[in-house]
Amino acid sequence: MRIRQDVEQKVAGSLRWGLGHALPRTAIRGSAKRGDLHGRLVEATDTEETLELFEQIRAAGPLHRAKFAFVTASQPVVKEVLTSPDMRTGVDFGPGGPLSKVSAWAFRSAPIGPLTPPSLLVTEPPDHTRYRKLVTRVFSVRAVQRLRERTQEIADGLLDGLDPTQPVDLVTTYCAQLPVTVIAEILGVPQRDHHRVLRFGTGAAPSLDLGLSWGVFRDVERSLVEFEDWLDEHLAHVRRHPGDDLFSQLVTARDDDGAVLDDAELKATAGLVLAAGFETTVNLLGNGIRLLHDHPDQLAALREQPALWPNAVDEVLRHDPPVLLTGRMASRDTEIAGVTVPRGAMVTTLLAGANRDPDVFVDPHVFDVARPNAGEHVSFSSGRHYCLGAALARMEGEVGLRTLVDRFPDLRLEPGSRRRTTRILRGYATLPSVLAP
Repeated sequence: MRIRQDVEQKVAGSLRWGLGHALPRTAIRGSAKRGDLHGRLVEATDTEETLELFEQIRAAGPLHRAKFAFVTASQPVVKEVLTSPDMRTGVDFGPGGPLSKVSAWAFRSAPIGPLTPPSLLVTEPPDHTRYRKLVTRVFSVRAVQRLRERTQEIADGLLDGLDPTQPVDLVTTYCAQLPVTVIAEILGVPQRDHHRVLRFGTGAAPSLDLGLSWGVFRDVERSLVEFEDWLDEHLAHVRRHPGDDLFSQLVTARDDDGAVLDDAELKATAGLVLAAGFETTVNLLGNGIRLLHDHPDQLAALREQPALWPNAVDEVLRHDPPVLLTGRMASRDTEIAGVTVPRGAMVTTLLAGANRDPDVFVDPHVFDVARPNAGEHVSFSSGRHYCLGAALARMEGEVGLRTLVDRFPDLRLEPGSRRRTTRILRGYATLPSVLAP
């Protein structure tokens, strides 16, 4: 019996990889070679090439029909797609068809992750409405503000532990450690397990990407399985010994009808908080450090006007967002930007492209911490799937960046910085630096 289950798991995993990565990757690579703009964008690894493709897609029209999907870099159209009741998250292989049945069987045994139900990222009303309402009560702006003082303490402690006379990689020693510590405390994770949360988050980060190799896909699923196993133990512990952390509050939160989140929903929420609240903040901090270092005039403006810091964080999010794009599928025939989008069609919204829409932002390629409308970016998405962790990310970004540059005003980045290999999540893998030249 056990042997049969193991075989079925391996077959299901192979099918998940084939349907979700191998087939799309082969198709997209072929379309990219033939000049398809969407395919070229998915394949692009260079930042300058990506920015150039944004402009080519923008020039192709407000909603460009590529080989396998519609794609847009127009901010008004991005918002229209993300707020439309006719557009949903996830992929539908068609009702009742053989591919649909195979997909349903293969994904039924998938480990809980950011892109598997009941994650908020792929849940739609009415379940999404109930689910989000419960979670919002716990991750409110007020709750986040109560974390500000603790976040400041964590940032100060991390910087106290750095030797300014020695070269340091700011990603591993600071950008990753600050949000993982905050997230661990939100989840009620004891200090001894913080390194495990960091490992799970790093391992699961590529799960948002399309076209993973078999080896990377296996590593991602292994990380998700290990995280789910650990969550089972942690959830049982929280139920026996509830604390004042936000996860303990979430375990006992009830909606208007007295219903609570079940175990699968709680684990999906924890996984999403880890992936979205940790990984994206690591990128926000790293991208912000790079931008402020490369634009000393903007850093000088912040020193002269500290009140600009919240706006500066939004400008970092606009100029170099932690998430490149997101996608939606038409749940029925609809019209977007005057273009007919048939049921089942995919639409890729380029969040990073919309953030540089010249019809919305003056001189969009300029990094300006005093930009009047910096907060109009769509880096946290829009509509019913607007990021629940937006307030937390903004707060951590402000505290983390301000504390670092105040403590080490002569910080210098050294050669050797390297971008992460993930496509959807955009940030730095390494930022070698000298804190006090």
